[in-house]
Amino acid sequence: MAILVGAQASGKSTFCRLRLADSHTVVSKDAFPNARNRQRRQLRLIGEALAQGRSVVVDNTNPSAQEWHPLIGAAREHGAAVVGYWFPLDREASLARNAARDDRTRVPDVGMYTTFKRLRRPRLADGFDGLFAVRFDGVGGFLVDPIEED
Repeated sequence: MAILVGAQASGKSTFCRLRLADSHTVVSKDAFPNARNRQRRQLRLIGEALAQGRSVVVDNTNPSAQEWHPLIGAAREHGAAVVGYWFPLDREASLARNAARDDRTRVPDVGMYTTFKRLRRPRLADGFDGLFAVRFDGVGGFLVDPIEED
């Protein structure tokens, strides 16, 4: 299982589409915005995919351990390894990219700032088997580097 961690408009969905969607089942709460219990539905879809032996990528902001722990628990129930992809916060760039979105996909600024406050880098101690930092490469792609911890 791959868990993407980053603010809105940080490049998570583009990275997912370019690097992971061909090999992973993509699960995102954005796909069911009007569901009554989005977390329950997300966990059901993750469990179904893992039970079928498919790799999964969770493409949400996932800003804190509160969001990671149930995802990691679902992966462990199915014997899956968990890799985190951290998109370091660049407030100004995320706000600018979000402002350029159409009305349907633009996130209200208050939502962006709420995520900024909660966002923290994942750590191996959170239950991840591996962690990578993802940054834009300046030419339409991404640089992906392992996160080394002390």
